[in-house]
Amino acid sequence: MEPENTAVSEFLLLGLSEKSKHQIFLWAVPLTYLVTIFGNLLTILASITDTHLHTPIHFFLSNLSLVDVFLSSTTVPKMLVTQSQAIPFAGCLAQISPDVEDAFHLFGTIDSFLLAVMVIDRFTAIVHPLCYLAIMSPRVWGLLVGGPWLITNLQSLVHTCLMAPLTFRAGSEIPHFFCGVIPLPKLSGSDTHTNEPVIFPFGIILGISSLTCILFSYTSIFQAVFKILSAQVKWKAFSTCSSHLTVVSLYYGTIFAVYLQPASRSSQKDKAAALMCGLVIPMLNPFIYSLRNKDMKAALRKLVSKVAPSQS
Repeated sequence: MEPENTAVSEFLLLGLSEKSKHQIFLWAVPLTYLVTIFGNLLTILASITDTHLHTPIHFFLSNLSLVDVFLSSTTVPKMLVTQSQAIPFAGCLAQISPDVEDAFHLFGTIDSFLLAVMVIDRFTAIVHPLCYLAIMSPRVWGLLVGGPWLITNLQSLVHTCLMAPLTFRAGSEIPHFFCGVIPLPKLSGSDTHTNEPVIFPFGIILGISSLTCILFSYTSIFQAVFKILSAQVKWKAFSTCSSHLTVVSLYYGTIFAVYLQPASRSSQKDKAAALMCGLVIPMLNPFIYSLRNKDMKAALRKLVSKVAPSQS
């Protein structure tokens, strides 16, 4: 006999791993989280304090770092409290709503849009260098960053409104470490035919739009670079895109590796993908973008010297 549908007050999050043998790997999560927060905040401070970094690409990078801080902070602190925990229904809705404190999906979607915005900047600088300063005005910076925030907040609001009226079976367990728009409807005994035509088209349209923008921009960039005769100029143009290409490959490579598999994929792979996109990649971003950026490395050294001056 199936459990009766009722307006349950809470769900049980099963955590990162149900197997005790995997618990020994969880010691790395708090360390990774601390490195993520410290590295991204350092990037933001360097971009703000150093006037040499008051450029479009560093403005977008500091916004990406800010989103990465929020993204990793939405789930990791709660995940570390306990590996199996109850979460109120309202709290579950908060993790898919436009709440700045608990919006994993919101910040994940903004991440993908900001990656597209950053390649638009590179596209303009390489394909239209003479018009770059005229096109990339501070007003355009604000529009390119504000647009993703508006679109993703509207998306989250729609999902929350669709999810709120659903009823769920008593004792519902979510095989994840956070709530999401995909697992929640599967636990509901209500009619979800209205949710499915909205959730998947929204995700596909937003995901494909940012990916299409990235692919189109890089195609145009490569075409423009291959027309350049000087090998040194070619290398310089490619080197300005190498960091971004690395992050895009990690981000979309993880998504394609997991979510393009059959529907029978395991929940453990879903968790691994969420952990990769929500914690590992945000941790790597400051290192990747600083590795080949002389201005950023100089700004970080200057910032560290101010914070921790050498003892004479």
